[in-house]
Amino acid sequence: MKISELLDAARKRAEPVLQGVTDDQLDQPTPCAEYTVRDLLNHLLHVVVQFQELAAKRDADFSTTPDRVEEDWRAEFTKQLENLVRAWDAPGAEEGTSGQMSLPARTVGQMALLDLTVHAWDIARATGQDFTPDPAAVDELFGFVDQMGPTAREMNVFGPATETTAGASEFERLLAATGRIPV
Repeated sequence: MKISELLDAARKRAEPVLQGVTDDQLDQPTPCAEYTVRDLLNHLLHVVVQFQELAAKRDADFSTTPDRVEEDWRAEFTKQLENLVRAWDAPGAEEGTSGQMSLPARTVGQMALLDLTVHAWDIARATGQDFTPDPAAVDELFGFVDQMGPTAREMNVFGPATETTAGASEFERLLAATGRIPV
């Protein structure tokens, strides 16, 4: 399945969660200890924009995260998520390497998919909403997280893997592999 198709499916699952955040929830903590809901929304929106650049084989700037949670941030999320899907659907987006990361383009697309899927869960968790990820996205990400986990932990992108229960779903095991506690 193309990354753009997976991103579109993930977008459709994440968007109701993002749109469901109320202004009085913006200062609440999230499962990402260093982020409030506002911080995480800003991070995710910034990542979504920067991964569009990487899809076009341009350099991205992850060095600072601007505050984009302003008056019309929900509409901006909708627009940028649609732009992300279009960027990864463009001819050649999944070919070669992507931007300054010098990683295979599909790997970079999987990184975008992971951020969108896992951070939608983080935000849902922080704001008391339900979130069910797209099953095809989870299937795509499970092996990716297993492969990239050691490097991601070394770079402090993931926390140490956590334990899951015997009957844990594939998504719960994916969350645990990124250092989250999926209960």
